[in-house]
Amino acid sequence: MTDPTSAVRARIHTLRPADLPAYCYDLSALRDHADRVRAALPDHVELYYATKANPAPEILATLRPYVHGYEVSSGGELAHVRQAEPGHPLAFGGPGKTSAELAAALAAGVERYHVESTHELHLLAALAAHHAPGRRIAVLPRFNLPGPGGALDGSALAMGGRPTPFGLDPAEADRTVRLLTDETYPQLELRGIHAHLASGLDAPAQLAVADSVLSWATALTARHGVPLHEVVVGGGMAVDYTAPEARFDWAEYGAGLARLIADHPGLTLRIEPGRALTAYCGWYVTEVLDVKRSHGEEFAVLRGGTHHLRTPVTKGHDQPCTVLRTDAPWPHPWPRPAARGDRVTLTGQLCTPKDVLARNVPAAGLRAGDRVVFGMAGAYAWNISHHDFLMHPRPGFHFLGAPEAG
Repeated sequence: MTDPTSAVRARIHTLRPADLPAYCYDLSALRDHADRVRAALPDHVELYYATKANPAPEILATLRPYVHGYEVSSGGELAHVRQAEPGHPLAFGGPGKTSAELAAALAAGVERYHVESTHELHLLAALAAHHAPGRRIAVLPRFNLPGPGGALDGSALAMGGRPTPFGLDPAEADRTVRLLTDETYPQLELRGIHAHLASGLDAPAQLAVADSVLSWATALTARHGVPLHEVVVGGGMAVDYTAPEARFDWAEYGAGLARLIADHPGLTLRIEPGRALTAYCGWYVTEVLDVKRSHGEEFAVLRGGTHHLRTPVTKGHDQPCTVLRTDAPWPHPWPRPAARGDRVTLTGQLCTPKDVLARNVPAAGLRAGDRVVFGMAGAYAWNISHHDFLMHPRPGFHFLGAPEAG
């Protein structure tokens, strides 16, 4: 569903035009969704939240009872999550980690390091000897593995199985394992293998990827006679903005993972979803400022725009939305701008033709003063947007339903 929940609708009715645009997050809906996801996963499958999707402290706190930890991909995310969720397990991933970031992670006691290159492995070892003497640092090298068959063909965002800057080339696998097991770096421990190959995959494709990664990791460690404790198969569960009612099949995925790990007693699988956990709990609410006709097409200009909600531009889709008609009287003596046709393109206030949130939306009679509520705005929305372009006011933020204590 992309229509606002009852809690979000109730909040929208209290907002004045001056309070818009605004983000509204239904934390009760997020709790319900996270609970269903967690219940679908079998034992020995850990759920880490990919913080980059939405790092709001309220979101992190709401997810706390349902996740085993948080995945961070920068020193900034590390500091933010450590402050918001002190004491909870972290995994530090992402390419291009700096010395300062790794040193901060070591000082903060980060539990897992997803190492992306041989240079990064050398750097982590040198820093660990200085910043964490006497402590064994758990490393999971990330490998850019080939995709299984055509499993990645439907991916909206491929990060593996082809030349990319992510992870180690599989040709470096044996050398990497030797560096981590031959006492070259006694302060580092080969804890497992990491691979995140693509985003936007449905449950069957995700299971094919997990099977391929697990088989590859098992063969690699068996070849060297070393134990394999953990395998991370990434996130990227499909969120389809063109078909909002279609949801990733967590029950099918969980059942498939249970079959995969049945032959690997003692092994922990880890997944790191972001968008698929939080996208559906957020709405971006705004108001129609003007409706105009240009070369046979109608446009509604909204408060705000893609500098607040950049998702449709970055992914090249129309953001799903709901129109809420206003019953407020028109305060001006001239006619109220209104759409004459059945379809309207929704744009923002920026001085660029790329500032489009949705094209050809069925909104017959849309008028200035009506409100538009964009759904699926709980992930990669505000936090990826170019907030300061044109220096428009920032939106308000409303978190509905207090996070559970704990």
